[in-house]
Amino acid sequence: MASQREIRLNAFDMNCVGHQSPGLWAHPRDRSWQYKDLDYWVDLARLLERGKFDGLFIADVLGVYDVFNGNGDAAIRQAAQVPVNDPLALVTPMALVTEHLGFGLTASLSFEHPYPFARRLSTLDHLTKGRVGWNIVTSYLESGARNIGQQAQTAHDARYDYADEYLEVVYKLLEGSWEEGAILRDRERRIFSDPSKIHAINHHGKFFDVPGYHLCEPSTAAHAGTLSGWRLEPR
Repeated sequence: MASQREIRLNAFDMNCVGHQSPGLWAHPRDRSWQYKDLDYWVDLARLLERGKFDGLFIADVLGVYDVFNGNGDAAIRQAAQVPVNDPLALVTPMALVTEHLGFGLTASLSFEHPYPFARRLSTLDHLTKGRVGWNIVTSYLESGARNIGQQAQTAHDARYDYADEYLEVVYKLLEGSWEEGAILRDRERRIFSDPSKIHAINHHGKFFDVPGYHLCEPSTAAHAGTLSGWRLEPR
């Protein structure tokens, strides 16, 4: 008797008009041009939940495709991943109208310090009750690097050295700063958290100095180990 295998269904989208099919927005039945409307994403979340999808993966890119003819005109004209909005802002309203749908978020670690980003990730982890994951990328567009003040995109291996330490800091903040049981919520003694179970991470590395505590209390998902569902995309 053949063994049964589960099928995982994962949708793929991006917070823009033209994701992988530039020009499709012009079709009379296409709704992707409504990407900036909250109803568009809420409707999508409900549809995926009803269809028993396991997750929605949201791609992202920071920068404009500007190599063709030495400018971004072609990408802009065809709405090829521009305009593009932030993917993390989509998750909370979609989580509110679903119970089981997971959310995989693409977020580059090259353009944001790990200390505030860890807080953003923890916030979404709380609001989704553990249904959020992080697709870790280092970015690859020269236009994105230039717009944050770099002369050019950092070499591939150097970006991944930076990524290694970035992830070390994030893991320390999310999983090593607040112990399980640190939250007491003791009204009688008026003690919300136990300082003896909250630790400064004291990270001092090549790229980052992060001496203090994580700003967010841990979620149940963090202590259950579900936050390990991250992947570093090789680009």
